[in-house]
Amino acid sequence: MREAIALAQASLASNDVPVGALIIDPSGKIIASGTNEREAKSDPTAHAEIVAMRKAATNGWRLDNHTLVVTLEPCAMCAGAIAQARISKVIFGAWDEKAGAAGSVWDVLRDPRAIHRVEVESGVLEKECAALLSDFFRSGK
Repeated sequence: MREAIALAQASLASNDVPVGALIIDPSGKIIASGTNEREAKSDPTAHAEIVAMRKAATNGWRLDNHTLVVTLEPCAMCAGAIAQARISKVIFGAWDEKAGAAGSVWDVLRDPRAIHRVEVESGVLEKECAALLSDFFRSGK
């Protein structure tokens, strides 16, 4: 999570919400990373999770047995993409009480009706992740 936080901090120079995401392969190696690029690319789908998954999927879309580490709880779009990519585990820091889809507002990743359910670990370095976001929004961006 510390590496995801470092990514989010490095992205503060942009006007995008500072979120960092990593994809970790079954051996524990980081194979891809991403930050929010919605403003930079004028792409509403360029959330940190999506950016990282696109980079990780260069050898195929199935990311079975991979882990996604992200500083903010995934939204419904990202949660759907995570499930579609067959990611096995998501670890996130700060809860998103407005749009979270991994346990706060919705629980897309663990819905019993879903074809693919994802293990979720929440609140990892939550205070640090939340402070990064609070500071960004408090600055008026």
